[in-house]
Amino acid sequence: MLWYCRFKWHQHTRADDVRRRVLEQHEQRTDVAGKIKGWYNLAGGGAGFILLESDDPQQVSEILQPYMDLISWDVHVVYELSYQKAIEEFRKQLQANA
Repeated sequence: MLWYCRFKWHQHTRADDVRRRVLEQHEQRTDVAGKIKGWYNLAGGGAGFILLESDDPQQVSEILQPYMDLISWDVHVVYELSYQKAIEEFRKQLQANA
């Protein structure tokens, strides 16, 4: 499963706090790097999202919890849609419902 994990730094959080924590977690948990499928920051800093891949919701929590004193998380399971396949399916569904 793919997890969309939106984050926002708490008001007291400094960039060096986040840098330090990321490095600490990287050194302690070598399995995390393979779970991160994307990491995106919003322009201006202090917010963004990561995409994690895991079939275990508990593992997702274990990855995110060490940051909760610095960052708030909003987490959702997501799935990819093929645009062309979706268009074809929408046409079929509308025709069937007409």
